[in-house]
Amino acid sequence: MSHIQDIAKQTFRVEAEAIAGLADKLTDDFDGAVRAILATRGKVIVTGMGKSGIIGRKIAATLSSTGTSSFYLHPADAYHGDLGMIEKSDIVLAISNSGQTDEILKLIPYLEANGNTVISLTGDPLSTLAKHSRYHLNVAVAEEACPLSLAPTSSTTAMLVMGDALAIALMEERGFKSEDYARLHPGGSLGRRLLTRVGDVMRRDDLPVVSPEMTLNEVIIRISDARLGVAIVMEGDAIAGLVTDGDVRRAMQKYRDRFFETPVEEIMTRTPKIVSTTDRITDAEAIMHRHKIHSLIVVDPTGKLAGIVELYDLMPPAK
Repeated sequence: MSHIQDIAKQTFRVEAEAIAGLADKLTDDFDGAVRAILATRGKVIVTGMGKSGIIGRKIAATLSSTGTSSFYLHPADAYHGDLGMIEKSDIVLAISNSGQTDEILKLIPYLEANGNTVISLTGDPLSTLAKHSRYHLNVAVAEEACPLSLAPTSSTTAMLVMGDALAIALMEERGFKSEDYARLHPGGSLGRRLLTRVGDVMRRDDLPVVSPEMTLNEVIIRISDARLGVAIVMEGDAIAGLVTDGDVRRAMQKYRDRFFETPVEEIMTRTPKIVSTTDRITDAEAIMHRHKIHSLIVVDPTGKLAGIVELYDLMPPAK
C-alpha cells in the first residue's frame, strides 16, 4: 500500500472518530433546538464565516429540501444592511468553530433585541457565541485531520454531520414522507418517480384477456400478439387469474402431448398480484422485486381491470 493511501486512511480515521465523538456531546439543547424549530412559524436562517459559511449553506439547503424553510445569510452582508431579512419569528443557526468569530458576534445584539432564538454550533461551550445562544450544539473535535492542525477538516465535518442530525430529527418529528420530498424536488428523476402513479405508465389498450375455458394454444397466440409475456384471465368483469410465459413453459413439461388442448384454468395463477392506478410506481416496483415477478395487473379505484404494468415500464429512462 502506498504512502499516499496511508494518508487518505489516516484522514478517514481522524474524521470518523470526530463524528463518533459527537454522540457523547449531545445534550438537552439538541432536543430544545429541534422543538424550537418545530414550533416556529418563521424560517431557520443559517450564518457562518469562511469554511463554516460553506457548511452553513449546505445545512440550509438540506433543511429546505426536507421540510424546514431555511436560507443562508452571510454575516458580513447581514451587518451591512441585510439584517432586515431576519424577522422576529425566525430562528438563527450561527456556526463558528471558535465561537469567537467577530462577524457573527456583531449580530448578537441585534438578534437579542429582535427577540430571535439563536442556536449555535461551536467547538467551545464556553465561547461568547455559545453563552449568548438559547441552545448550543457542541461540535468540538479532538484533532483536525490537517497535519498542521490549521485547515478546518474534522471540525467542518462535525458541523456538517450535526446539521444533518438536526435535519433528520426534524424530518422524523414532522413525519416527513417521500411524497413530501418529491413535491420539493419535482424537477429530478427521484421526484418524478415518487410522484408518478401506476395509471400514468400502465398499458391499457389491446390487453391480452382470455377466459378460463380457452386452451393454451389460444393463450399462446394472445400472449405473443400482445408482447407482454402474460395473459389476464377474466370471468365476465371479474379477474380470475393470470398466466405468464413461465406458467406456459412449465405446462409444456407437465402436459406434453395434450399441452395445446389444456384449458387455461388448469395452469393459471388464481391470486395474482394487483395494484391500483393510484399507487406510486415505486410501490409497484417494490412488489415486483419482493415477489420476483415482472408484471402486475392494474385495477381502477372501483376494482375493475384497468391495465397491466411491467417492470420495464417503471424503470427510469437511460441517460
